[in-house]
Parts: sequence; structure tokens; C-alpha cells
Amino acid sequence: MHRLFVAIRPPQPIRQALLSLMGSVANARWQNDEQLHLTLRFIGEVDRHQAEDIAAILGSVHHPALEIGLEQVGQFDRKGRIDTLWVGVSPADPLKSLHSKIDRALVRVGQPPESRNFIPHITIARFGRMPGPIGGFVEMAPVPAIAAPVTEFCLYESEMGHQGSSYSIIARYPLR
Repeated sequence: MHRLFVAIRPPQPIRQALLSLMGSVANARWQNDEQLHLTLRFIGEVDRHQAEDIAAILGSVHHPALEIGLEQVGQFDRKGRIDTLWVGVSPADPLKSLHSKIDRALVRVGQPPESRNFIPHITIARFGRMPGPIGGFVEMAPVPAIAAPVTEFCLYESEMGHQGSSYSIIARYPLR
């Protein structure tokens, strides 16, 4: 089985800016450079044949290249406790358009349509059972004013490990 998702690998200047934000929150598992991505569509576990169909159909997605920038820091909560720290990505409309095209393509090969609201973001930290106090990190983290072009999206495979997930790009798709 293959655990797949579709994402944008942030350009190097964006990744550097994100890495510079990390630190000073107890019990946070900070993402490393290789883990930074902007998920466009989570797929989940599929067999080899489904993975091949998914890789092929994503080649039919056409969308113009775009430029992304960073916004505010945010957090996701699960059952009343902080689960994830993230940085928002803008502009949202072109990213939502790309997300929608990818979702429609995946439905054509038997994947269920996305049921969650799409929030363009890049996860920078995850927490286990005991998140430390994040203080004013969300409100006061100095998010750099930076923008960079994005010329492709990728199909990733995720493998779970003791140090968190590791991600491998298995296919790249140009944005023109």
C-alpha cells in the first residue's frame, strides 16, 4: 500500500523563512526542510494500481504558475488541545483553484471528493500528547514578508517512522 498526498514543495526562500521561525515552543516537533510542503489534497492509503491511476490523472491537471507568500501563524486544535502550528499561504484564490482542479481529477479515478474546507498552509510543528505552552507564538511570530514563484506541484508518498513522517516526491507536474 502507498500513502499518498498532493502538495507544493515551497521554493527555497519560503522554506528558509519558515525554518527561521522555528524554535522556542516546548514539546514542539518542528518540521525539517524535507518535511515542509503545502498539501493540496490528502489521498491516503491506496494500492499500486490506484497509485498509478492517480499519478496518470494528475498529469491532466492544467493550471497557471503562481507566486506564493507567507501570512500569519495559526494553530489547529484537536479535542481542545493544540495539535499543529502552521503558517498561512497566500494568495488563497489561485491555490483554491488548483486544489479544486486536483480534487476533480482524483474523483475521476475513484477517489472520494474532499470533504474538508481547504486552508492554504504549511505545517511548521506538530505536538504529541503534551503540548507545551505556546505563549504568544501564534500572535507574535515574525512572519517574513516574502514571495516566490511556484512552477509545479507534486505527488508525494508518506512513510511513518519513529521520528515522524518522511516524504518522497514520486511525480512532478508543471504549472504553466
